[in-house]
Amino acid sequence: MYKTCVYPLGEAAVTIEWGDEISPAINARVHALHAALIASPLPGQIESVPAYISLTLYYDPLTLAFDDLKTEIQARLARLETDAPSSSSGRLHVIPVVYGGEAGPDLDAVAAETGLTPKQVMAEHCAETYRVYMVGFSPGFPYLGQTSPRIAVPRLRTPRTRVPAGSVALAGRQTGLYPAATPGGWRLIGKTGWRFFDPNRRPPARLQPGDQVQFRSAAPGENEGEIEHGPDWGE
Repeated sequence: MYKTCVYPLGEAAVTIEWGDEISPAINARVHALHAALIASPLPGQIESVPAYISLTLYYDPLTLAFDDLKTEIQARLARLETDAPSSSSGRLHVIPVVYGGEAGPDLDAVAAETGLTPKQVMAEHCAETYRVYMVGFSPGFPYLGQTSPRIAVPRLRTPRTRVPAGSVALAGRQTGLYPAATPGGWRLIGKTGWRFFDPNRRPPARLQPGDQVQFRSAAPGENEGEIEHGPDWGE
């Protein structure tokens, strides 16, 4: 059983934290609790916000006192440990990426900083199967991990004011995709033609926590790819 800590976050929120290790097993528990709270909300529950190793629950303290809320949460946690949520239940998305050049303006700098060639950076990036740990920052933005330590690089010192939609990026041992044109400080190594957020679809975000992602090198102009183990969200 994983040790959890339940503590107040201000007067109207509580955070549940599973240690300090980023792992698929812990993340699966975060999202299992999130799903349970959505399916059967607690009294006074307002919003459940999952992250890598924690979940924050916003609630109405006039409806339920913190001590009573903590007792309810601990009971939910005990049931989840009994059920042992799977860490690999999501869909597998194989995403085509055009690396380098205008599509990935930071690829050469990442290669120079890590002592690799651009082709080696691409190979390292394509070699892993990544878990969608959480979605945030902007609608549909997936935090994927973990990359090989060989291509771990810090964020830019000065973020760009505009990152094109579809950009594939690195930050630390994370990789991610920009669903829309937004400011951003991650290192841009490539770009895909896939769309990742559409408010008219259900769910609006193409990638969901628990999903698996693989990248493959694609030719310029190649927008289509393959999605296995589930219906195609569509282009």
